[in-house]
Parts: sequence; C-alpha cells; structure tokens
Amino acid sequence: MNEELQHLCRRLRLAHIPEALSTITPNSDSIDFLLQILRAETIGRLDAKLKRLIHQAGFSQLKTLEHYSFDGITFPGNCTSEKLMGLDFLSRKENVLMLGAVGTGKTHLSIALGIEACRQGKPVRFYRVADLVSLLQQKHAEGRLQRFRQELMKCELLILDELGYVPFHQTGAELLFHVVADCYEQQSVIVTSNLEFGQWNSIFGDTRLTAALVDRLIHHAHILTFAGESYRLRHALSTKKN
Repeated sequence: MNEELQHLCRRLRLAHIPEALSTITPNSDSIDFLLQILRAETIGRLDAKLKRLIHQAGFSQLKTLEHYSFDGITFPGNCTSEKLMGLDFLSRKENVLMLGAVGTGKTHLSIALGIEACRQGKPVRFYRVADLVSLLQQKHAEGRLQRFRQELMKCELLILDELGYVPFHQTGAELLFHVVADCYEQQSVIVTSNLEFGQWNSIFGDTRLTAALVDRLIHHAHILTFAGESYRLRHALSTKKN
C-alpha cells in the first residue's frame, strides 16, 4: 500500500482503512482521491488545533515574527535571533527574560514566540502579571488554587507580561513566586519587564522573596535587553508630522 496513505491513516487514527484496502484492488485514481481526502482532513485538524491552542493561550493580541525587527536588542552570547525564533529554549526548558523601556517591542516578541510555539503544537499560557496575581488571589480565596496551579503546569510555555508596572501586596507576591517555583526546570517562562533586576524589590516588597524568584528565573535563562525609544511614541510622532 502507498506509504503516504499508511502514514496519514496512522496519523488520523483511521485503523480500518488500511485493512479494507488490503482486501480490495484499488486503482491509482481511487488511491489519489483518497490521499487528497486524507491530506485535507490532516490540514483541517492541524488548523483547528492551532486555533484552539491560540484561543486557550489567552494572548492580549495577535502578533507574528514576520517583519519583526531585532534592531536594538542585545542578545547574550549563547543566543541569537535565529535560535530564539526556532524556539530552541523550549526543548531545554530554559527561560527568556526581556528587559527594557516601555514600547520597545517586548510584548510583541513574547506573543510572536508564543504563537510560534502554538504552531508547533505546544500549549501556551499568556498573562499580564497583574492579572495573573489577581487570578491567583481569587483562586486562593475560592479554595481552587492548587487545581489552577496544576492547570498552569500543563503548558510548555508560560508568558508573564509587564512585570513591574504594578506592585503587589505580600500575599500576591508569594503566590506569584510559587508559580515561578513550579515552573523551575519543568517548563519555559518568558518574562517581560520595564525594570532591571535590581529594581524588582520595589514590586515584591521583600528582598529575600525577590532574590529567590530572580534566582529561579535566571538560572537557565537568556536575558535580552531592549534599547531605544518607544515604538508607539515614534509612530505617533511620525503620524503627526505627516
């Protein structure tokens, strides 16, 4: 039997088609027709899975790597834009930390990498940090925190956006720390922040907690520094001039 046909039947879990074909003598036209049907079904299932993964991820907006400019981004020695776009860090359960001023493209890049992970069939979750902390506090009050943390552990990439924009109370900081601790060496985390590590204590309000969180994040991490002025500001000024 045609090898591609066998492969598609296995992939689509159509166990009885190969058995049926072994009992008949199909002509080449019928095989070609069946291949076209199975190819269409395969593409349809992959497309549906991608849409489901993107929906479940909860991205704040949809961004892609197409035409993304890496100008102004400083990469560490063991990382390049090509390796980053190839998601090499995911297979090694490494983190990516994006530090820089507001409007320099951190959120765009984090979402684009998340969507690329979805294209590879990997479950992703995206949260603005302030929203996640509020959700953690809600789950804690409802007695459903453990179940929620277990759900978070099912994803292969957790994106924490805008760390540093809103300070937390002690309880919220501790809840976020436990999520990061859960991820340590188990799944990849992308963090975007407008603050340098030395300023993170102003968010968490606890020196030891901050040090422990930073330690877990940077142990297996690629730290990207974003320079330059806000893209949104440049765009607004350019529009005004025109």
